[in-house]
Amino acid sequence: MSLQEQRFDGDELADLLGDHVVGREEHLNAPGFVIRPDEVQSVLTVLRDEAGFDHLSCLSAQQYEDRYESIYHLKKYDDPKQEVSVVVPTNTDDPVSQSAEPVFRTAEWHEREAYDLVGIEYEGNPDMRRILLPETWQGHPLALDYDQDKPQIVTLEAHKNPLQEDHYADDADTIFINIGPHHPATHGVLHLETVLDGEQVLDVKPDVGYLHRCEEQMAQNGTYRHQIMPYPDRWDYASAGLLNEWAYARVAEDLAALEVPEYAQVIRTMSAELCRIAAHMLAVGTFALDVYGDFTAIFMYAMRDRERVQNLLEDLTGQRMMFNYFRLGGVIWDLPEPREEYLDKIRDFMDELPEALEEYHDLITSNEIFQLRCLDTGVLEPEVAKQYGVTGPVARGSGIDYDLRRDDPYGYYDNLDWNVVTEDGCDNYARVLVRLREVEESAKIIEQCVELLDDWPEDEREIQSNVPRTLKPEADTEIYRAVEGAKGELGIYIRSDGTSKPARFKIRSPCFHNLSALPEMANGELVPDLVASLGSLDIILGEVDR
Repeated sequence: MSLQEQRFDGDELADLLGDHVVGREEHLNAPGFVIRPDEVQSVLTVLRDEAGFDHLSCLSAQQYEDRYESIYHLKKYDDPKQEVSVVVPTNTDDPVSQSAEPVFRTAEWHEREAYDLVGIEYEGNPDMRRILLPETWQGHPLALDYDQDKPQIVTLEAHKNPLQEDHYADDADTIFINIGPHHPATHGVLHLETVLDGEQVLDVKPDVGYLHRCEEQMAQNGTYRHQIMPYPDRWDYASAGLLNEWAYARVAEDLAALEVPEYAQVIRTMSAELCRIAAHMLAVGTFALDVYGDFTAIFMYAMRDRERVQNLLEDLTGQRMMFNYFRLGGVIWDLPEPREEYLDKIRDFMDELPEALEEYHDLITSNEIFQLRCLDTGVLEPEVAKQYGVTGPVARGSGIDYDLRRDDPYGYYDNLDWNVVTEDGCDNYARVLVRLREVEESAKIIEQCVELLDDWPEDEREIQSNVPRTLKPEADTEIYRAVEGAKGELGIYIRSDGTSKPARFKIRSPCFHNLSALPEMANGELVPDLVASLGSLDIILGEVDR
């Protein structure tokens, strides 16, 4: 049995960590170990190498009256139900903690965000700069002493016109070029700072934050029961709203010990997979547009099929984009009437989907130009992908057999017959192939859900459990839960303070982590391959920046 498969309880992990542990905590789904801020790398190395925790899933940070605190949430790619939290307190006078970046490469972006919003500095982080807010920003928005009414004044000198004359060194062989943020190939307001030698990429740094909308802060100002649920639709806003809603529903329902009726679980599962198909259609269509400019056939076919899914979701939820359909404890209403007509619409789409997918394979994966542009470009080896916390189709395109629907079951997934899709190509081609094959698996799930809903006895169609009007989880309860979003592991950390609003609400975005791996995929490639690699990640900047 490998370390990744071996199970450790809290006491065994405490024995393994020994004197590194200065305190114990119990989070709802993971043991927590309090350690010194100068021993982060030692502890994480032990947990990774001796206990098999090879997935740094999330980093949450917060300021209290008497301390700052970072929490590293660790999982296993082979068994994500095994989780552990590493709690790192620092004093309020000098909030400095050792960086985890030498152990988990993904910690660089995690820690930059924690520094930016909370104010903790991470010693040894290779790029300890702000990541969401401008470098000139004053203060840290989630710090207790932050004055949100204070105007942010940027001097003209600090932001003088960057369009100056070009400067060349006598022996220069490279050029610095900005790609984005206002460019269709960057899939939103993304800025790529790129160093080229001719057309070869020597270095690329994604510059994010242009779409930062304070989603975490807004959730912290909303009540669990009513006011938070509309926000998740706006993270991955392209098509995956119900998957986002499920991320919040799952963590809040576990936090408040809420049950969800079986019938509502089937509706959730069916509608979530419709969202996954719509999201993958958009990903495939725009990727084809990126790599060989086909704005006619492939892009329009993908939009056509996505629109058909959007029609089905609009019938169900009343909205085409911002669905707001899930509720804590279930869903807001049952299937639209006439019920049989709606289920027949879904069946008709499922019946026609195999022919459409065959058409996509003819136009895309069998296309010689597409193969030349995508095979062996944007290579992301499995161990490198794990270092960056990569999940979803990007990870599965690198042969990583990781899918929370199967590995940490929720909803109705573990009662249905379907398969997790992986490809070993590790390149741009493999990632597209995974998404097309996942559409087939989503169709299998939807077909089974339709039959279950059709046969469900009318007097047992319970869409929502009895949920208290006001939810007030016990103070200092901490939980991190995740679902398999369209882009990968979409997780949320919540710490309660005994009131009807979260004290801390942290969103773990799969797009944020997947994008951080772009330099590994693009360095050494040509500029067109950089564009293809970025497109293969299928990022949505609303979810990257939150």
